[in-house]
Amino acid sequence: MSGRWGERGPGKRWHREFRGGGYRITIPRQIILQVLDESKKHLSAEDIFLKVHQIYPTIGLTTVYRTLELLVGMGLVFKFDFGDGRARYELCRGDDSSSHHHHLVCTNCGRIIDYAEFIEEELELINKTKQELEKKYGFEIRNHTLQFYGLCKRCKAIKE
Repeated sequence: MSGRWGERGPGKRWHREFRGGGYRITIPRQIILQVLDESKKHLSAEDIFLKVHQIYPTIGLTTVYRTLELLVGMGLVFKFDFGDGRARYELCRGDDSSSHHHHLVCTNCGRIIDYAEFIEEELELINKTKQELEKKYGFEIRNHTLQFYGLCKRCKAIKE
């Protein structure tokens, strides 16, 4: 684990962020970041706990919750509310625009679809809006999320 999460690879940015914020990057924090890095889904804290517990059995659910809130506050992890009453988490990939995506959320079955089409066009509009909001309110925007709610293809077909 030390090679992957040490001073090379994806761990380098995380170590820098932790040191810069005055935090230690503990084994539980590393494992939580690893689980998020390897996941293709939007995981709840409970999902993360179950995966981390397999690797690090002494971790408690409270530690996972506290760590996730710290990671969200540091800007390393996004926290989403898709309207199902459970917060979901996703690793922030930094300034890598190739991994930037938005979400389509089915209000019937709860399916979450990541999409990256039209991102360039959306970002152009969002950047314009961002500049105006920053100017008007003196607010420094560091990131954004965009979610559309409706019916997925399957649920739409069932309803018709």
